[in-house]
Formats: sequence, structure tokens, C-alpha cells
Amino acid sequence: MQVIETLAEGLKRELKIIIPAADMEAQMNERLADVKDKVKINGFRPGKVPAGHLKKMYGKSVMAELVNEIVRERPSTILSERGEKSATQPEVAMTEDEAQAEKILNAEADFEFTLSYEVIPAIELKPVDGIKVEREVVEVSEDEVNEQILKIAESARSFAAKDGVAEDGDRVTMDYLGKVDGVAFDGGKDEDAELVIGSNRFIPGFEEQLKGLKAGDEKVINVTFPTEYPAANLAGKDATFDITVKEVAAPAAQEINDELATKLGLESVDKLKEIVRGQIESQYGNVTRQKVKRQILDQLDEMYKFEAPSRLVEAEFENIWRQINTDLAQSGKTFEDEDTTEEAAREEYRTLAERRVRLGLVLSEIGEKAAIEVTEEEMQRALYAQLQQFPGQEKQIIDFFRNTPGASASLRAPIFEEKVMDKLIAEVNVTDKTVTKEELLAEDEDGDDAKPAKKKAKKATAEGEEAAPKKKAAPKKKAAAEGDAE
Repeated sequence: MQVIETLAEGLKRELKIIIPAADMEAQMNERLADVKDKVKINGFRPGKVPAGHLKKMYGKSVMAELVNEIVRERPSTILSERGEKSATQPEVAMTEDEAQAEKILNAEADFEFTLSYEVIPAIELKPVDGIKVEREVVEVSEDEVNEQILKIAESARSFAAKDGVAEDGDRVTMDYLGKVDGVAFDGGKDEDAELVIGSNRFIPGFEEQLKGLKAGDEKVINVTFPTEYPAANLAGKDATFDITVKEVAAPAAQEINDELATKLGLESVDKLKEIVRGQIESQYGNVTRQKVKRQILDQLDEMYKFEAPSRLVEAEFENIWRQINTDLAQSGKTFEDEDTTEEAAREEYRTLAERRVRLGLVLSEIGEKAAIEVTEEEMQRALYAQLQQFPGQEKQIIDFFRNTPGASASLRAPIFEEKVMDKLIAEVNVTDKTVTKEELLAEDEDGDDAKPAKKKAKKATAEGEEAAPKKKAAPKKKAAAEGDAE
């Protein structure tokens, strides 16, 4: 076999592979000899079929198998011998001339094909002890724990009927009938519907108009459905609701004690506080880690400047751009609404794609040099997490990951990246800084979503921080009673 390099331009490579016809014929003859004793041909005893006859009958099919095996298996061997890693699956090109292909199958011409690929650039790792990050830490107070417990306890709160008018926090039991242009609409009617004033479960403006009503009162409430309301026939429409109040109930006082803990299924108030504190600390810890991770990636981005394989960049850009257009379509917005243009957005997101690919390669090299591996148990946990997100579709999801080439990489990549991050966090210079929860959760100036392309490009991680423009928070869209009108 002869390997001739025909292109070496930047990261691009092209190789011409030539396998002499004599070598191909020798391999074919070996295979025919292996099957000689197994084939049954009328007129010949087993094992006595002449080689020439065997070649005439099966030679082309055996040669076709050889060609397929060579183009499937040899590229990885050739790259390994050259000490190269291809950024993507190498492209294989063979002759399209039927006459030439026929000669190859008849061992009358050398088998030639070309490999086109981009190499992964050599990355010389640099010391990371010069990386400095600030880790924001929030001390969870007893008051915050108690506040969160009371929020959780709302689901277990009891109410007692009262004679007075409805106020914030009271529960109103009512019958209602919703109308648009005087005509009742589907899902706009209910009886004995319960609503806690201040829960923000209903259409904006609905709950405020219940204040001051008492049992037995009737009222027509006027509201306007949000323009982004999911039911298209109601979105942006003015509506009325005929209300009959059947009961007003005041909330019972909530005390954080063992009785409340028992209502919530725990043995003691101490255990309740322990669990809630752990949940809050975990939530803050996730935000802290993301901020630390961003700082590390930003500094790695400054440390490593090299050409990224264009095929990887293009694939990453297409993923980002597809998500961008999906989000814009779903929100009914344009690039102009996001204070940018399509041309500018393309440029910004291509820069983002290049950054992601470059940092992904750096993290991969760090992990490889450190012999970081993703275990089968970790992959199983990740798959299980996927299954939990889509109940009832477990078989389809398992089949997808089992049968789709490369699908398992989508499970492996984030696990691998987090393990590499664990290593980096342990090695870089980390300074803890105590902050308030407001400071921790506040977006930095570059986090403003007014110009998503520029802002997000600065903040994106190597392997998948949200690149799409964030849609502004939509108004509450709960229907007038238990969501029926949604």
C-alpha cells in the first residue's frame, strides 16, 4: 500500500492511497481459499471446485467486500501511523467511472482512493496555577431557611371560613364563567374553583379584583389575556368573568415546628431545616460553580489561541444557529427586535462556535493527559436522568442511544467536562468571597440580554452554555380557574 500526501494546508490534509492490483488479488485468493471447502456448487464435490471457477463465480463479490473493508478500516490505521487525529470522520472518495471500477473488481487495476480530513492541532498544555478565580459564597441564614420552609408549607396550609371580605392571602371559592365579546369560550367555566389571592395563578389582574368581595357577592371581572397566551383564540383578547363568591377563607397561622414537619412527611423540625438548608446551599453552589467555570474558561480562552478545525466549527455553528432561529420563531421575534441584524448575529455566533470548539479541544487534551475517564456507571446515571425527563418514552430513548452512532457522546461530553473542571478548580488559584444571595444571583453587566449575540459570546462555556437569545419573561399565563383556559 502506498500513501501519498497531496494536500497539507493549515489543518487540511488529503491523502492518495494506492493498493496494487496484485495485492488486492492476493487477498481475494486467500478468502476464496478459505471458502473453497464450504461452498456447494452443482457438479463439484465439496472442496474440489477449481480455483478459476470459484473466482469466476465469487471473485467480484469478494473483491467488493475487500474494498468496503479497506475504506472502512484503513483510514484510522493510516492516521495512527502518521501520528494524526482527524477532527471529524475522514471523507473517502473513490472512482465514479464504471469501467475503472469494473477493472478494480477484476483485479486488473490498482485500487485507489483519497482521504480528506482536518487534523486536530497539537496543543501544548500550559501551567494553570496562574489562573485566578473568585468563588462567590453565600452564607445561608436561619431566616432564609425559615422563609423557604414557609413557602414549602403553603401546600399544607389550612384555611378557615370567615365572614369578612377577601384580602391578600385569603382563599376564595367561586363559580365563574368566562366570555370574549359576550360569548362563553371553551375552558372558561368552573364551579367551586379555589384561588389564593396573591398566588399569581390566574390571568394578570384577575386576583386583584377579588379583594373586597365576600361570600354571596357577584361581580363581573374584566381582564386582558397576555399577547403570548398559548391559546391563540384568546391571546391578547379582552375578556369578562362572571363571578359568584361561595366562600372566603383566611389562612391559618403557620408555625415552624415538629407538627409542620410531620405534615410534610418528616420526623422533626430539625430534619426539615437540615434538608431545606441543604437544598438552598446546593442551588447557590450550582450558581457559584457556573461562575467559577466561566472565569476559568475565559482565561483558558486567552491562553490558547490556535486555528480550530473548520468542520468542527461549522458543525457547532449550525447547531447554535438552528437553536437561534427556533427560539426566534417560537417567540415571534426577529433579529431587529433583539437589537441586532442577521449578518451581525451570524458573525457573533460563529465567533462563539470557534471559542467552543477551541476550548473543547483544550479541555479534551487536559482530560486525556490526566487520564480522566467516564465510567460505565456514570454513563448509566446520565441515561437514567434522560429517561426520567421523558416518562413513557423509555424504550425509544434507549433504542436511540443504542442504535445512533455518536449519540452516547452527548451523554459522555458533559460528564467528562465536569470532571476536567474538578481537576482545574483543584489546581487554579481560588479565592473565596462572601456575598449576598442578591449579588450571587445578579447578572453581570455583560449578562444583559438586550444584545444577545455580543453578550452571550463572551460568556459561553466550551460545551454548551446556552447560546440562543433569551426570551424575555412572559406574563403569567394561568387560566381563570385551574388552568382550563390555557
